[in-house]
Amino acid sequence: MMKLDGIATFVAVAEAGSISEAARRLRLSKSVVSDRLVELERSLGVRLVHRSTRRLSLTEDGITFRERASRIVHEVEEAIAEMAQRSGALVGPLRISAPVTFGRMHLGPAVYPFLAKHPGIELTLDLDDRRIDLSAEGYDAVVRHGPLLDSRLVAWRLAPSRRVLVASPEYLARHGTPGAAGDLEAHRGIFYTNRGVDDWRFPGPGGATIVRGRTALRVNNGDMMRDAALSGIGIALLPTFIVGPDIASGRLQAIDAGVRPAPEFIYVAHLEGRRPSAKLRAFAECLREAFGEPPYWEP
Repeated sequence: MMKLDGIATFVAVAEAGSISEAARRLRLSKSVVSDRLVELERSLGVRLVHRSTRRLSLTEDGITFRERASRIVHEVEEAIAEMAQRSGALVGPLRISAPVTFGRMHLGPAVYPFLAKHPGIELTLDLDDRRIDLSAEGYDAVVRHGPLLDSRLVAWRLAPSRRVLVASPEYLARHGTPGAAGDLEAHRGIFYTNRGVDDWRFPGPGGATIVRGRTALRVNNGDMMRDAALSGIGIALLPTFIVGPDIASGRLQAIDAGVRPAPEFIYVAHLEGRRPSAKLRAFAECLREAFGEPPYWEP
């Protein structure tokens, strides 16, 4: 007879990609995780996982079983949480992915009071700028800013995310302040590689204006882009949640080149077709209230 803890253990192994990482997440020993996995395979009469000394991968049967097993585990967790909610409490695990810079700068002040208010919630917050596959990696939701690129996701807006061109006053004193989009071509650019382009793009009624500056730096981290702009090596297009305080203090200067980046939002997104939990709704509302409208980081 199959046991629920065996199914949950298999889902954790599939999401983690290894028995040792699944054991860490489940707070169990590796031997217990292995024994549960073996017992589940014996109950099903199929092999779910290819094991080797170097890597672990799912068999065809494992891939098929994982989708429904994940759904079962999620539904049971939500049923438990719903029962707890009826007594006025929010309990259970909540796993969220968020961008590194935004998470470091703005999630902590919002999340810590949330956890103090709901001590029954076990929050796992992974800060990572890469694109996350919610269905494959076991997250309840992602916090992101920018365009929503995955059509399988349902997004709740938390706050506007305004981007501005910035440079240090020293850089602009040496190289001049661009007053039009075309002027940017003569300037050195600090570009964010996760967007996959080395240019600045601005929408307009006749189509997008694309400006290619002279590359000074390509990097996949907003903190480093800000630091590079502060050092005076070039112009960066960054959200105000990163550079708002620097603009307010005068350490960076916002540049008006007569064009504006496309409006973007900070959002929390969950998988379409999966009913969002009360925990996730409370988490999103907590962030929305903490950020404010307009958000507190606007200069």
